[in-house]
Amino acid sequence: MDGERFSGGTTTVVRIGRTVRRPVRDWSEAVQWLLGHLAAAQVRGVPRWHGVDEQGREVLDFLPGEVGAYPVPEQARRDSALVSAARLLRRVHDATADLPDKTGHRWWPPAVEPVEVVCHGDFAPYNCVFQRGETTGVFDFDAAHPGPRRWDLAHALYRFAPMSTVDSPPVAEQARRARLFLDAYGRSRGERQDVVDTLGPRLLALVDFMRARAADGDPDFARHLADGHADLYLRDVEHIERHAPTWAEVVVG
Repeated sequence: MDGERFSGGTTTVVRIGRTVRRPVRDWSEAVQWLLGHLAAAQVRGVPRWHGVDEQGREVLDFLPGEVGAYPVPEQARRDSALVSAARLLRRVHDATADLPDKTGHRWWPPAVEPVEVVCHGDFAPYNCVFQRGETTGVFDFDAAHPGPRRWDLAHALYRFAPMSTVDSPPVAEQARRARLFLDAYGRSRGERQDVVDTLGPRLLALVDFMRARAADGDPDFARHLADGHADLYLRDVEHIERHAPTWAEVVVG
Protein backbone atom coordinates (compact mmCIF):
# COMPACT_ATOMS: atom_id res chain seq x y z
CA MET A 1 0.00 0.00 0.00
CA ASP A 2 1.56 3.30 -1.07
CA GLY A 3 2.34 5.63 1.81
CA GLU A 4 2.07 2.86 4.41
CA ARG A 5 3.98 3.80 7.55
CA PHE A 6 5.78 1.05 9.43
CA SER A 7 5.51 1.00 13.21
CA GLY A 8 8.34 0.23 15.62
CA GLY A 9 12.01 1.07 15.50
CA THR A 10 13.47 4.53 15.93
CA THR A 11 13.05 5.82 12.35
CA THR A 12 9.96 6.77 10.35
CA VAL A 13 9.80 4.40 7.37
CA VAL A 14 7.22 4.63 4.58
CA ARG A 15 6.46 2.03 1.93
CA ILE A 16 5.82 3.26 -1.60
CA GLY A 17 5.24 0.47 -4.11
CA ARG A 18 8.16 -1.93 -4.05
CA THR A 19 10.37 0.49 -2.13
CA VAL A 20 10.68 1.89 1.37
CA ARG A 21 11.70 5.46 2.10
CA ARG A 22 13.59 6.48 5.23
CA PRO A 23 15.45 9.58 6.44
CA VAL A 24 19.13 9.99 5.66
CA ARG A 25 21.19 9.71 8.84
CA ASP A 26 24.78 10.59 9.73
CA TRP A 27 25.82 6.97 9.17
CA SER A 28 23.76 6.38 6.01
CA GLU A 29 26.80 6.61 3.75
CA ALA A 30 28.41 3.70 5.59
CA VAL A 31 25.23 1.61 5.28
CA GLN A 32 24.98 2.47 1.58
CA TRP A 33 28.57 1.29 1.13
CA LEU A 34 27.75 -1.96 2.94
CA LEU A 35 24.58 -2.64 0.97
CA GLY A 36 26.44 -1.94 -2.25
CA HIS A 37 29.05 -4.56 -1.42
CA LEU A 38 26.40 -7.09 -0.42
CA ALA A 39 24.66 -6.49 -3.74
CA ALA A 40 27.93 -6.91 -5.64
CA ALA A 41 28.51 -10.17 -3.77
CA GLN A 42 25.00 -11.29 -4.80
CA VAL A 43 23.85 -11.80 -1.21
CA ARG A 44 20.14 -12.48 -1.46
CA GLY A 45 17.71 -11.37 1.21
CA VAL A 46 19.07 -7.88 1.88
CA PRO A 47 17.61 -4.63 0.49
CA ARG A 48 19.29 -2.79 -2.36
CA TRP A 49 19.87 0.95 -2.13
CA HIS A 50 18.42 3.03 -4.99
CA GLY A 51 19.49 6.56 -4.14
CA VAL A 52 17.64 9.48 -2.58
CA ASP A 53 14.15 10.70 -3.55
CA GLU A 54 12.87 14.25 -4.09
CA GLN A 55 12.12 14.57 -0.36
CA GLY A 56 15.68 13.66 0.59
CA ARG A 57 14.80 10.16 1.78
CA GLU A 58 16.79 7.02 1.08
CA VAL A 59 15.09 4.61 -1.32
CA LEU A 60 15.54 0.90 -0.62
CA ASP A 61 13.90 -2.35 -1.67
CA PHE A 62 10.80 -3.45 0.17
CA LEU A 63 11.35 -7.04 1.31
CA PRO A 64 8.15 -9.11 1.06
CA GLY A 65 7.15 -11.44 3.88
CA GLU A 66 5.91 -11.39 7.46
CA VAL A 67 8.05 -9.33 9.83
CA GLY A 68 8.94 -11.07 13.09
CA ALA A 69 7.67 -8.22 15.25
CA TYR A 70 6.50 -8.92 18.80
CA PRO A 71 4.61 -11.04 19.53
CA VAL A 72 6.81 -13.15 17.28
CA PRO A 73 4.62 -14.95 14.72
CA GLU A 74 4.46 -18.74 14.72
CA GLN A 75 6.39 -19.23 11.48
CA ALA A 76 9.30 -17.15 12.82
CA ARG A 77 9.60 -19.53 15.80
CA ARG A 78 10.12 -22.66 13.72
CA ASP A 79 13.45 -24.49 13.55
CA SER A 80 13.45 -23.88 9.80
CA ALA A 81 13.33 -20.12 10.42
CA LEU A 82 16.19 -20.42 12.90
CA VAL A 83 18.39 -22.41 10.52
CA SER A 84 17.74 -20.15 7.53
CA ALA A 85 18.37 -17.06 9.66
CA ALA A 86 21.77 -18.40 10.71
CA ARG A 87 22.69 -19.15 7.10
CA LEU A 88 21.60 -15.67 6.00
CA LEU A 89 23.75 -14.07 8.69
CA ARG A 90 26.69 -16.23 7.60
CA ARG A 91 26.30 -15.02 4.01
CA VAL A 92 26.30 -11.39 5.15
CA HIS A 93 29.39 -11.92 7.28
CA ASP A 94 31.29 -13.87 4.63
CA ALA A 95 30.63 -11.17 2.04
CA THR A 96 32.30 -8.53 4.25
CA ALA A 97 35.18 -10.55 5.67
CA ASP A 98 37.71 -9.62 2.98
CA LEU A 99 36.76 -5.95 2.57
CA PRO A 100 39.90 -3.94 3.44
CA ASP A 101 38.21 -0.65 4.38
CA LYS A 102 35.60 -1.73 6.91
CA THR A 103 36.74 0.78 9.54
CA GLY A 104 37.11 3.66 7.10
CA HIS A 105 33.47 4.77 7.40
CA ARG A 106 31.31 6.61 9.89
CA TRP A 107 29.26 3.87 11.54
CA TRP A 108 26.64 4.58 14.19
CA PRO A 109 27.91 2.16 16.87
CA PRO A 110 31.71 2.14 17.03
CA ALA A 111 33.82 -0.73 15.74
CA VAL A 112 34.49 -3.64 18.11
CA GLU A 113 37.90 -5.29 18.07
CA PRO A 114 39.04 -7.62 16.68
CA VAL A 115 37.41 -6.57 13.43
CA GLU A 116 36.54 -9.60 11.28
CA VAL A 117 33.36 -8.66 9.42
CA VAL A 118 30.72 -5.97 9.30
CA CYS A 119 28.16 -6.95 11.93
CA HIS A 120 24.50 -6.30 11.24
CA GLY A 121 24.30 -5.05 14.80
CA ASP A 122 20.65 -5.92 15.48
CA PHE A 123 20.04 -9.27 13.80
CA ALA A 124 16.69 -10.28 15.30
CA PRO A 125 13.27 -11.56 14.22
CA TYR A 126 11.87 -8.01 14.26
CA ASN A 127 14.42 -7.03 11.60
CA CYS A 128 13.78 -10.10 9.43
CA VAL A 129 11.01 -11.23 7.09
CA PHE A 130 9.63 -14.76 6.93
CA GLN A 131 7.84 -16.77 4.28
CA ARG A 132 6.58 -20.36 4.67
CA GLY A 133 8.60 -20.82 7.85
CA GLU A 134 11.88 -19.61 6.34
CA THR A 135 13.87 -16.46 7.06
CA THR A 136 14.02 -14.87 3.63
CA GLY A 137 15.42 -11.42 4.35
CA VAL A 138 16.96 -9.00 6.84
CA PHE A 139 16.64 -5.23 6.86
CA ASP A 140 17.48 -2.18 9.02
CA PHE A 141 21.27 -2.04 8.88
CA ASP A 142 21.42 1.20 10.90
CA ALA A 143 23.28 -0.52 13.75
CA ALA A 144 25.85 -2.13 11.43
CA HIS A 145 29.48 -1.75 12.47
CA PRO A 146 32.80 -3.61 12.09
CA GLY A 147 33.47 -6.32 14.67
CA PRO A 148 34.05 -10.01 15.33
CA ARG A 149 31.54 -12.62 14.19
CA ARG A 150 30.92 -13.70 17.78
CA TRP A 151 29.64 -10.19 18.62
CA ASP A 152 26.83 -10.44 16.07
CA LEU A 153 26.19 -14.11 16.81
CA ALA A 154 25.75 -13.45 20.53
CA HIS A 155 23.05 -10.87 19.82
CA ALA A 156 21.39 -13.17 17.28
CA LEU A 157 21.26 -16.05 19.78
CA TYR A 158 19.79 -13.79 22.44
CA ARG A 159 17.02 -12.73 20.05
CA PHE A 160 16.34 -15.93 18.14
CA ALA A 161 16.60 -18.65 20.85
CA PRO A 162 15.58 -16.42 22.65
CA MET A 163 17.88 -16.57 25.69
CA SER A 164 15.72 -14.36 27.87
CA THR A 165 13.46 -14.39 30.90
CA VAL A 166 10.50 -13.00 28.96
CA ASP A 167 8.44 -14.68 26.21
CA SER A 168 11.00 -17.48 25.94
CA PRO A 169 10.85 -21.27 25.98
CA PRO A 170 12.28 -23.31 28.90
CA VAL A 171 16.03 -23.09 29.40
CA ALA A 172 16.69 -26.50 27.84
CA GLU A 173 14.85 -25.42 24.70
CA GLN A 174 16.70 -22.11 24.61
CA ALA A 175 19.96 -24.07 24.67
CA ARG A 176 18.81 -26.47 21.94
CA ARG A 177 17.80 -23.62 19.69
CA ALA A 178 21.03 -21.74 20.32
CA ARG A 179 23.05 -24.82 19.38
CA LEU A 180 20.93 -25.30 16.25
CA PHE A 181 21.62 -21.70 15.21
CA LEU A 182 25.38 -22.01 15.72
CA ASP A 183 25.53 -25.35 13.92
CA ALA A 184 23.65 -23.88 10.95
CA TYR A 185 26.05 -20.94 10.91
CA GLY A 186 29.00 -23.34 11.01
CA ARG A 187 30.77 -22.77 14.34
CA SER A 188 33.29 -25.20 15.81
CA ARG A 189 33.23 -26.16 19.49
CA GLY A 190 35.77 -23.50 20.42
CA GLU A 191 33.91 -20.90 18.38
CA ARG A 192 30.64 -21.83 20.08
CA GLN A 193 32.35 -21.28 23.43
CA ASP A 194 33.47 -17.83 22.28
CA VAL A 195 29.89 -16.92 21.40
CA VAL A 196 28.54 -18.13 24.74
CA ASP A 197 31.25 -16.16 26.56
CA THR A 198 30.18 -13.06 24.61
CA LEU A 199 26.47 -13.18 25.51
CA GLY A 200 26.76 -11.21 28.75
CA PRO A 201 29.25 -8.60 27.49
CA ARG A 202 27.14 -8.06 24.37
CA LEU A 203 24.03 -7.23 26.42
CA LEU A 204 25.99 -5.01 28.79
CA ALA A 205 27.39 -3.12 25.81
CA LEU A 206 23.84 -2.66 24.54
CA VAL A 207 22.79 -1.19 27.89
CA ASP A 208 25.77 1.18 27.86
CA PHE A 209 24.92 2.27 24.31
CA MET A 210 21.29 2.95 25.22
CA ARG A 211 22.25 4.99 28.27
CA ALA A 212 24.82 7.00 26.31
CA ARG A 213 22.31 7.79 23.57
CA ALA A 214 19.67 8.81 26.11
CA ALA A 215 22.19 11.02 27.91
CA ASP A 216 22.94 12.71 24.58
CA GLY A 217 19.27 13.62 24.26
CA ASP A 218 17.97 10.84 22.01
CA PRO A 219 14.24 10.65 22.86
CA ASP A 220 13.81 7.11 21.49
CA PHE A 221 16.44 5.63 23.76
CA ALA A 222 15.22 7.71 26.68
CA ARG A 223 11.81 6.14 26.13
CA HIS A 224 13.33 2.65 25.93
CA LEU A 225 15.03 3.19 29.27
CA ALA A 226 11.80 4.49 30.80
CA ASP A 227 9.98 1.42 29.46
CA GLY A 228 12.44 -0.85 31.28
CA HIS A 229 14.40 -2.28 28.34
CA ALA A 230 17.76 -1.87 30.05
CA ASP A 231 16.41 -3.45 33.24
CA LEU A 232 15.28 -6.47 31.22
CA TYR A 233 18.70 -6.84 29.60
CA LEU A 234 20.41 -6.72 32.98
CA ARG A 235 18.05 -9.40 34.33
CA ASP A 236 18.78 -11.48 31.27
CA VAL A 237 22.52 -11.17 31.88
CA GLU A 238 21.89 -12.73 35.29
CA HIS A 239 19.76 -15.41 33.61
CA ILE A 240 22.56 -16.23 31.16
CA GLU A 241 25.16 -16.41 33.94
CA ARG A 242 22.89 -18.53 36.17
CA HIS A 243 22.41 -21.17 33.49
CA ALA A 244 26.05 -21.34 32.36
CA PRO A 245 26.22 -25.14 32.97
CA THR A 246 23.35 -25.71 30.52
CA TRP A 247 24.97 -23.56 27.84
CA ALA A 248 28.26 -25.39 28.37
CA GLU A 249 26.64 -28.83 28.05
CA VAL A 250 24.22 -28.19 25.19
CA VAL A 251 25.35 -25.12 23.26
CA VAL A 252 29.10 -25.69 23.46
CA GLY A 253 28.95 -29.50 23.73
